[in-house]
Amino acid sequence: MNQSARLGALNKFRAGTRDILVATDVAARGLDIPSVDLVLNFDLPPDSKTYVHRVGRTARAGKSGVAISIVTQYDIEIYQRIERALGKKLEEHATERDEVMVFFARVEDAKRVAVNEMKNAHEKLKAGGKGKGISGGRAKKGGKRDGMDAEEG
Repeated sequence: MNQSARLGALNKFRAGTRDILVATDVAARGLDIPSVDLVLNFDLPPDSKTYVHRVGRTARAGKSGVAISIVTQYDIEIYQRIERALGKKLEEHATERDEVMVFFARVEDAKRVAVNEMKNAHEKLKAGGKGKGISGGRAKKGGKRDGMDAEEG
């Protein structure tokens, strides 16, 4: 998304004409967005300061809000570091596996579409819009495959 489109989306969110803003960590700091009710951390930030800035979006001018972090078994170490830095245990919301799995197929479909769109955008950038693939159409050094590929035939 180009800068103009990002600013447009942000202004629509600020004005209340959009209910949801999807953002990267760039939005964690420096943006004044006064009325955020919910922050959903799909990926945990790598450090506690970024976490505090992200979830702090919900606590502007004495208002309260909710921050939900999706934590997998791969995030436990980061999650525990954040808890230690905050000096408190974060509340866990228990879920039933069957309730969550109802959405599994839809999430996998959305993930597949997102990965394909990201790959296509990356290929366009690297190839200068000529569709030459991720490497931008450049041959590898010497035009030969590396040792790992050669072993696979």
